[in-house]
Amino acid sequence: MDPKIFDDLARKLADSVPAGIKDIQADMEKNFHQILQSGFDKLNLVTREEFEVQSAVLQRTREKLEALEKRVNEMEKGEN
Repeated sequence: MDPKIFDDLARKLADSVPAGIKDIQADMEKNFHQILQSGFDKLNLVTREEFEVQSAVLQRTREKLEALEKRVNEMEKGEN
C-alpha cells in the first residue's frame, strides 16, 4: 500500500488535535502513522498488481479445466 496514504492520514489526524497540545503534534503524527501501518499490516492485504496477476492465473486455470472437462466428456461419449 502507498506509504503516502498513511502519511496523509496521520497528518490529518494530528491536525485535528486541539491547538493547546500542538507541541506534541509531530510525535502524535509519528504515532498515528505507526498505528495505521500496523493495523493495515495485520489485514494481510495484497496490492492491486498481485490481485490482477492471481486473477489472470485463475482465469487460465479455469479455461484449462473447462477444456479438460470437455475432452473427458467427449472421450466418455466415444466409449458408449
